[in-house]
Amino acid sequence: MSTDVVADVLNQIMNARRAKKNIVVTQKYSKLLLNILELMKERGYIDYEVGEKGLKITIKEITECKAIKPRYNVNKKSIDRYIRRFLPSRNFGFVVVSTNKGLMMHQDAQENKIGGSLVAYFY
Repeated sequence: MSTDVVADVLNQIMNARRAKKNIVVTQKYSKLLLNILELMKERGYIDYEVGEKGLKITIKEITECKAIKPRYNVNKKSIDRYIRRFLPSRNFGFVVVSTNKGLMMHQDAQENKIGGSLVAYFY
């Protein structure tokens, strides 16, 4: 495991999905990862709970989720270019943007006309 907790856990989710497993249990998690998982939970892709033994993630309907490395800094005008780069189609999937207002989906960042750092994407 590396020092990037977000990339590690998103890779574990994808490996479990490819192995046709529904549950991922990990010991390492961070506040940033929990915020990303909360956004994924709101959209119905996963479910998670934090317990004494660590983080338990239940996979529901997810095709792909990955961390974006390097974390590109984008302004409000250039977000669309990266959406086309990481997502398979325009209205399919989400890019997570870390802004000065907190983590949000790319649509919310475009509506609020703010840029930030691209963290992850999922669909």
